[in-house]
Amino acid sequence: MNASPSIAIIIPARYGSTRFPGKPLAEIGGRTMLSRVYDLAGSVAKRTANCKVFITSDDERIANHAKDIGAEFYMTDPDCPSGSDRVLAAARQLKEKPDFIVNLQGDAPFTPIVAIEAVIQTFLKNPGSNVITPVHRLSWNALDHLRENKKTTPYSGTCAILNEQGGALWFSKTIIPTIRKEDTIRAKTTLSPVHQHFGLYGYRYDALEQFCALPQGYYEQLEGLEQLRFLENSIPIQTVLINLADTEGRRPSGIDTPEDLERAEAYLQTASD
Repeated sequence: MNASPSIAIIIPARYGSTRFPGKPLAEIGGRTMLSRVYDLAGSVAKRTANCKVFITSDDERIANHAKDIGAEFYMTDPDCPSGSDRVLAAARQLKEKPDFIVNLQGDAPFTPIVAIEAVIQTFLKNPGSNVITPVHRLSWNALDHLRENKKTTPYSGTCAILNEQGGALWFSKTIIPTIRKEDTIRAKTTLSPVHQHFGLYGYRYDALEQFCALPQGYYEQLEGLEQLRFLENSIPIQTVLINLADTEGRRPSGIDTPEDLERAEAYLQTASD
């Protein structure tokens, strides 16, 4: 009987964010973002065969915090150009090369556990997939909420365009697609045609190596979205659709700015009421 594929959930946590320095150590509801993300990953690992969790950063403050919360930590170069490069640099330090790597970003403490598990299960069913990432189809209420957020933080929240098989055609910080005759479409369905992307990726080890060997893409640099490097080089990305309740559509997909942190605090308070 073949052994289960080895899976590593690696959490890149960068201290020196331009828009939000020290972001992974910022507290939400009395706990750091990083500790919340680590607990999410740990919950998945407990239910997944041959799965381990690691944190990686270029900063001693995060290294010390990782030790405090009991995480296995790997120091990586401060000049890593992207989170994926940092994840690969950490993976290369592991004693055994994993078959599949989940990149769970240290600033995404509200990532649904079901999304992490879905990425892993999709790989286990389709081990030939290069890259797997989750999306959520927004209700009209959730889309209105996203539009409102973008008035003050236009680069928060990423949308995806998919083909009929769930293959990603494009990602953008702009809300896509543009919807003509929206009132007519709203009257016919409770769900909008907009898919929001969770900042979570799973890669086969060789696909991640291929990605990191490629130069940054033109649109990747314009949008600030590293996943576009795959698409600009004709490397397919498979999405997995996560179904969430309408209220869950308001959960923060990531925290990029202090304003996002305030929204996260408000969401946490609402969710606990």
